[in-house]
Amino acid sequence: MFTGIVTAVGTVSAIVPLGSGRDMRLVIATPWPDTASIALGASIACSGCCLTAVEVGPDWFAVDASAETLSKTKLGTWTVGNRVNLERPLRVGDELGGHIVAGHVDGVGETLSITPENGSARWLFRVPDALARFIAPKGSVAVDGVSLTVNEVQGATFGVNIIPHTSLNTVFSFMKPGDPVNIEIDTVARYVARLSEYK
Repeated sequence: MFTGIVTAVGTVSAIVPLGSGRDMRLVIATPWPDTASIALGASIACSGCCLTAVEVGPDWFAVDASAETLSKTKLGTWTVGNRVNLERPLRVGDELGGHIVAGHVDGVGETLSITPENGSARWLFRVPDALARFIAPKGSVAVDGVSLTVNEVQGATFGVNIIPHTSLNTVFSFMKPGDPVNIEIDTVARYVARLSEYK
């Protein structure tokens, strides 16, 4: 379980095929000073995708991504050098600064535009049609693992404002229109929609 508050930006330093299938081992370099505290088997959100640490080094960790994960998230497009939002899991007693994020990516969206707006920037994203009904104004959404508040929704398109601090401390500072993004809808929205089916 995560909060959508990114604590570091890592870099994909190696991609190693596993076996004869399409599974991959991703080695991610990180600026975290305490990688020794990452236990094997620990969960780490990598641009919003919850993955398991299978190896740990002094300034890196490695995770395995199955063919299913690669096909259902933007991880399948990653190459060496890709920047990655990183968040370690929430611990009991930690501050919940964003919203509850499971690390289960619901689909891949697209960055449509980035427009300066006063002291921040208005970002527009398009999501798959099946996810559009779960996104509501003033609701929460995780984009590449970052907890954001939705400003407006029009069909399958939604907008958020991203302040300079968030941009500088996440992969948003490297992104441009046309880039894919991992989308996780709000857990509450998911269950409300499910319950509404039984009216």
